[in-house]
Amino acid sequence: MTSNSGTAPEAKKLLIIDDERDFGDYVGEVGKELGFQAVVTDNASDFMKSYQAQEPAVIVLDMVMPGVDGVELIGWLAKQKCQSRILIVTGFNPRYAELAEDLGGAKGLRDIKSFTKPIRLADLRAALSLPE
Repeated sequence: MTSNSGTAPEAKKLLIIDDERDFGDYVGEVGKELGFQAVVTDNASDFMKSYQAQEPAVIVLDMVMPGVDGVELIGWLAKQKCQSRILIVTGFNPRYAELAEDLGGAKGLRDIKSFTKPIRLADLRAALSLPE
């Protein structure tokens, strides 16, 4: 049972980077339903600033974007010693996301999984759900 009075506990942060804004907003809405504070961005600079302001519990990372790709961001996150759960998504060849997942694991990222767009709602909810 939830209460509407008093202070709510601080929401877990969900950070999304995807050049397809509709997809990013969709993931953000699903995240909000699961209790996340969602931050959606479509560029690497805003992504990095938001990450550095507060490390998120979960990151949703598109692989193919103009200007910077997911592989570069995986490398940057590894240098930051990221402890977030990372969900790699791509609308292109799923093997590309799998290779990025392998690269992230090799660079020390601990919780990284890949998905192909379109991602089923049930799969997205399951991937975003964190253990209590």
